[in-house]
Amino acid sequence: MSIDEIQEQVIEEFSAFEDWMDKYGLLIDLGNSLPPLDTQYKTESNLIEGCQSRVWLQADYTDGRIFFKGESDALIVKGIVSLLIRVLSGHTPQEVLDADLYFINKVGLKEHLSPTRSNGLVSMVKQMRMYALAFLAQREK
Repeated sequence: MSIDEIQEQVIEEFSAFEDWMDKYGLLIDLGNSLPPLDTQYKTESNLIEGCQSRVWLQADYTDGRIFFKGESDALIVKGIVSLLIRVLSGHTPQEVLDADLYFINKVGLKEHLSPTRSNGLVSMVKQMRMYALAFLAQREK
Protein backbone atom coordinates (compact mmCIF):
# COMPACT_ATOMS: atom_id res chain seq x y z
CA MET A 1 0.00 0.00 0.00
CA SER A 2 1.35 3.44 -0.91
CA ILE A 3 1.95 6.25 1.57
CA ASP A 4 -0.93 8.22 0.04
CA GLU A 5 -3.32 5.25 0.31
CA ILE A 6 -2.46 4.89 4.00
CA GLN A 7 -2.95 8.64 4.51
CA GLU A 8 -6.40 8.38 2.93
CA GLN A 9 -7.28 5.59 5.39
CA VAL A 10 -6.16 7.77 8.32
CA ILE A 11 -8.18 10.73 7.04
CA GLU A 12 -11.24 8.51 6.69
CA GLU A 13 -10.85 7.16 10.25
CA PHE A 14 -10.60 10.67 11.70
CA SER A 15 -13.49 11.98 9.60
CA ALA A 16 -15.80 9.55 11.43
CA PHE A 17 -15.56 11.93 14.41
CA GLU A 18 -16.82 15.52 14.49
CA ASP A 19 -15.74 16.38 18.02
CA TRP A 20 -12.05 16.85 18.74
CA MET A 21 -12.39 15.13 22.12
CA ASP A 22 -13.36 11.99 20.18
CA LYS A 23 -10.39 12.48 17.84
CA TYR A 24 -8.10 12.77 20.87
CA GLY A 25 -9.66 9.53 22.08
CA LEU A 26 -8.78 7.90 18.75
CA LEU A 27 -5.20 9.17 19.09
CA ILE A 28 -4.97 7.70 22.60
CA ASP A 29 -6.34 4.36 21.35
CA LEU A 30 -3.78 4.36 18.52
CA GLY A 31 -1.02 5.10 21.03
CA ASN A 32 -2.18 2.29 23.29
CA SER A 33 -2.10 -0.14 20.36
CA LEU A 34 1.54 0.72 19.61
CA PRO A 35 3.80 -2.13 20.75
CA PRO A 36 6.15 -1.05 23.56
CA LEU A 37 9.62 -0.11 22.38
CA ASP A 38 12.32 -2.47 23.59
CA THR A 39 14.35 -0.81 26.34
CA GLN A 40 17.56 -1.26 24.32
CA TYR A 41 16.21 1.42 21.93
CA LYS A 42 15.29 3.91 24.65
CA THR A 43 18.61 5.68 24.35
CA GLU A 44 19.66 9.31 24.16
CA SER A 45 20.50 8.87 20.47
CA ASN A 46 16.92 7.75 19.72
CA LEU A 47 15.33 10.56 21.74
CA ILE A 48 13.67 13.20 19.54
CA GLU A 49 14.76 16.73 20.34
CA GLY A 50 12.14 19.46 20.28
CA CYS A 51 9.38 17.39 21.87
CA GLN A 52 7.77 18.43 25.13
CA SER A 53 7.41 14.80 26.17
CA ARG A 54 9.95 12.05 25.72
CA VAL A 55 9.75 10.40 22.29
CA TRP A 56 12.04 7.64 21.08
CA LEU A 57 12.29 6.65 17.45
CA GLN A 58 14.17 3.61 16.14
CA ALA A 59 14.68 2.91 12.44
CA ASP A 60 15.83 -0.34 10.87
CA TYR A 61 16.74 -0.76 7.21
CA THR A 62 15.84 -4.15 5.74
CA ASP A 63 15.55 -5.19 2.09
CA GLY A 64 15.58 -1.58 0.89
CA ARG A 65 12.80 -0.45 3.23
CA ILE A 66 12.75 1.47 6.50
CA PHE A 67 10.89 0.05 9.47
CA PHE A 68 10.19 2.47 12.29
CA LYS A 69 9.44 1.73 15.92
CA GLY A 70 8.71 4.32 18.53
CA GLU A 71 7.25 5.23 21.86
CA SER A 72 6.40 8.23 24.00
CA ASP A 73 5.64 8.74 27.65
CA ALA A 74 2.62 10.91 26.75
CA LEU A 75 -0.58 9.23 25.48
CA ILE A 76 -1.57 11.68 22.74
CA VAL A 77 2.01 11.98 21.50
CA LYS A 78 2.26 8.18 21.45
CA GLY A 79 -0.80 8.23 19.16
CA ILE A 80 0.93 10.71 16.85
CA VAL A 81 4.03 8.49 16.81
CA SER A 82 1.76 5.55 15.95
CA LEU A 83 0.23 7.46 13.01
CA LEU A 84 3.61 8.49 11.60
CA ILE A 85 4.92 4.94 11.89
CA ARG A 86 1.79 3.58 10.21
CA VAL A 87 2.14 6.02 7.29
CA LEU A 88 5.91 5.87 6.74
CA SER A 89 7.13 2.47 7.97
CA GLY A 90 7.79 -0.20 5.37
CA HIS A 91 8.62 2.22 2.57
CA THR A 92 11.85 3.00 0.75
CA PRO A 93 14.04 5.90 1.89
CA GLN A 94 13.12 7.81 -1.30
CA GLU A 95 9.39 7.33 -0.68
CA VAL A 96 9.79 8.64 2.87
CA LEU A 97 11.73 11.65 1.60
CA ASP A 98 9.24 12.38 -1.18
CA ALA A 99 6.11 11.91 0.96
CA ASP A 100 3.77 14.87 1.26
CA LEU A 101 2.27 14.20 4.68
CA TYR A 102 -0.99 15.99 3.92
CA PHE A 103 -2.98 13.89 6.39
CA ILE A 104 -1.55 15.99 9.24
CA ASN A 105 -3.46 19.07 8.02
CA LYS A 106 -6.46 17.18 6.65
CA VAL A 107 -7.31 15.60 10.01
CA GLY A 108 -6.61 18.90 11.78
CA LEU A 109 -3.70 17.69 13.87
CA LYS A 110 -1.59 20.81 13.47
CA GLU A 111 -4.37 23.21 14.41
CA HIS A 112 -5.57 21.16 17.41
CA LEU A 113 -2.21 20.45 18.99
CA SER A 114 -0.53 22.79 21.43
CA PRO A 115 2.40 24.70 19.91
CA THR A 116 4.91 22.50 21.75
CA ARG A 117 3.22 19.28 20.54
CA SER A 118 3.05 20.72 17.03
CA ASN A 119 6.79 21.44 17.17
CA GLY A 120 7.31 17.90 18.41
CA LEU A 121 5.36 16.54 15.44
CA VAL A 122 7.58 18.51 13.06
CA SER A 123 10.67 17.17 14.91
CA MET A 124 9.43 13.57 14.58
CA VAL A 125 8.84 13.93 10.83
CA LYS A 126 12.23 15.61 10.44
CA GLN A 127 13.95 12.75 12.30
CA MET A 128 12.19 10.12 10.16
CA ARG A 129 13.39 11.93 7.04
CA MET A 130 16.91 12.16 8.47
CA TYR A 131 16.92 8.37 8.90
CA ALA A 132 15.71 8.01 5.30
CA LEU A 133 18.49 10.33 4.08
CA ALA A 134 21.11 8.39 6.05
CA PHE A 135 19.90 5.02 4.71
CA LEU A 136 19.81 6.42 1.17
CA ALA A 137 23.38 7.72 1.46
CA GLN A 138 24.51 4.42 2.98
CA ARG A 139 22.96 2.47 0.10
CA GLU A 140 24.69 4.63 -2.50
CA LYS A 141 28.16 3.94 -1.10
